[in-house]
Amino acid sequence: MLSSLLTLPSRPRLKWVFLIAWLASMFAIGAAKLPEKFDEAQSNESSSFLPGDAESTKALAAAEEIQGGELAPIVVVYSREAGLTGEDKQRIVSDRDALNEDLPPRTSPYEGPVISKDGTTALLQAQVKTNGEGDTIIDPVEAARDQLEKSAQPGVETAVTGGAGFSADAIKVFDNINGTLLLTTAAIVFLLLLIVYRSPIFWFFPLLAVGFAELTARAIGFGLTEIGVTVNGQSAGILPVLVFGAGTDYALLLVARYREELRQRSDKHQAMAEALRRAGPAIVASGLTVIAALLCLTIAEVEGTAGLGPIGAVGIAIAMLSMLTALPAVLVVAGRWVFWPFVPHVGDDASDETHGTWRRIGERIAASPRRIWIGTVALLLLLSLGWLNLDTGLTQGNSFRGDVESVRGQELLSEAFPAGASGLTDVIVPDASKAPEVKAALQQQDGVEQVTVAGRGEDGVLLQATLADDPYSTDAYDEIDQIRDTAKEAGGEDVLVGGPTAIEKDLRVAAAKDSKLIPPIALLVVFLILMLLLRAVVAPLVLIGTVILSFAAALGVGFVVFDVVFGFPGSDPSLPLFAFIFLVALGVDYNIFLMARVREETLSSGPREGVLRGLAVTGGVITSAGIVLAGTFSALAVLPLVFLTELGFVVAFGVLLDTFIVRSILVPAISLDLGRRIWLPSSLGRDDGDHG
Repeated sequence: MLSSLLTLPSRPRLKWVFLIAWLASMFAIGAAKLPEKFDEAQSNESSSFLPGDAESTKALAAAEEIQGGELAPIVVVYSREAGLTGEDKQRIVSDRDALNEDLPPRTSPYEGPVISKDGTTALLQAQVKTNGEGDTIIDPVEAARDQLEKSAQPGVETAVTGGAGFSADAIKVFDNINGTLLLTTAAIVFLLLLIVYRSPIFWFFPLLAVGFAELTARAIGFGLTEIGVTVNGQSAGILPVLVFGAGTDYALLLVARYREELRQRSDKHQAMAEALRRAGPAIVASGLTVIAALLCLTIAEVEGTAGLGPIGAVGIAIAMLSMLTALPAVLVVAGRWVFWPFVPHVGDDASDETHGTWRRIGERIAASPRRIWIGTVALLLLLSLGWLNLDTGLTQGNSFRGDVESVRGQELLSEAFPAGASGLTDVIVPDASKAPEVKAALQQQDGVEQVTVAGRGEDGVLLQATLADDPYSTDAYDEIDQIRDTAKEAGGEDVLVGGPTAIEKDLRVAAAKDSKLIPPIALLVVFLILMLLLRAVVAPLVLIGTVILSFAAALGVGFVVFDVVFGFPGSDPSLPLFAFIFLVALGVDYNIFLMARVREETLSSGPREGVLRGLAVTGGVITSAGIVLAGTFSALAVLPLVFLTELGFVVAFGVLLDTFIVRSILVPAISLDLGRRIWLPSSLGRDDGDHG
């Protein structure tokens, strides 16, 4: 049944139906501007990623009621190392008046200046009442920066920071993510396809099919945001990488079989039908495995992580669908000439795929498989020791690569004022009569510089605490638990502590829970799929074990490289979870392609020859696919965000490790050592007879 469905795009008349259907859908998607709407629907405020039951989420809702909405502070910093002069102070007052004359919508008048005790630094402050639209934050921040540029004076360093400044810089980065990533990823795939196929023409067709998939995935992604799925810039940035990487991999696997069939059949339709019949089921199994692993993310507490699950799954599903329908249709319509100058013809003297380099590698492994797999496992365990270098010091304040104005502004502020002045901690006291006690208790708390009353309402009294530490630092995050204990002891258990520092603290706690909960579930799902596909238990256990080793080694190397080579301030707490999902799902992909063929060959040739022939036949195409996938994930390194750079490196390195070590050496060595036992408890694992 599946084979019959898969061959539909190769039929003489239906090929036109599939091709026209894809072209019509692209026209409709473009006319409706759905990809642009997907970009606009993204939410990049950290507060929107929190689970509804997080304390900072409840505190945010209460603060909004008291203040009439969510407020983001804009802090304009002026600093002269030798001390601000009278002329500097006049300039600051002039800037304040100019800014207040033409305030953007939803922005309060600027107050100040507030001069530091040492006289070196001054602050102007305003509040933006946010509404979820990026321009609401970007416009007032850019207006302040434009005014600073107009009134610049020698010797005075200025910057715009605060919650609004950090958000504006992040939004601008995310606004450019899709275009930058799309161009970079497409360029990498184009180059690799040119190298793999050595044709100035052929690269166009897989890229066309991937382009169909990418546009469709973004269109469906917009639909998901409309039903409440949270999508941020990171998820949207990862989406094209997944679509291009997985889509190109599936294209390589299908085209390799299509070229093989073109050398045996004169009819291109029959050749494509056979290619779809043979390669299609493995592609479907691979795609379903990745989709299932990604969907496990939907149970995450962090909304941004949960949102990546359905978005990523849609991307993989559409990429798989495009490569099994659009690509076959367009290749059959175009004909053999697309492979020029190496056009495959019937009777060509093609090399026997069961011989060559990969057969020789297999023979060397077969000479001493146990020694080789033990040595390989030892190497991967050694690389895994890099986990000892794990540092989760990456925060909102140091998450950018290169110079960022809001970060510099925070540094200037911290040198002369309590660092927490740019991001106050909200404390909601429902019982107004207890507010003085809570305020007094917090003022005695270590790490709290001052506490002020910021508002009153039906939900209680809003206090705002200024922390001594940078509100976007791990030191400040670590103080939140004690602040909560102190506030609740003085005002009751219904007191809520929120604000930017508490939000980041709760996000890190939720991310840690997700990292413990989701990987075992994902492993179980992938294991069950492998059992159904391979009809065995031992082989899936071996494959799962090798993928876990590969993941641990890749991340171990990553933690060392981030510190020693890149000099990053640390890793995001969610990095291990993201890397696990991608490496397990994508790593199992290549093992599926290998072991499905090994099982097929074992049925006719026996266990030893089955492994050698399976490795020989799949070696070249899987290696090419691994290089392409690693290349696409490396595109994340072009973005000025430390987290995405780290994720791109770990996944790219892990895919290459999987391709050249795990799939090429470790899995074949274990399979050769176990022999027919790797297929237990199926009859193939027990019976030494002929299965031909």
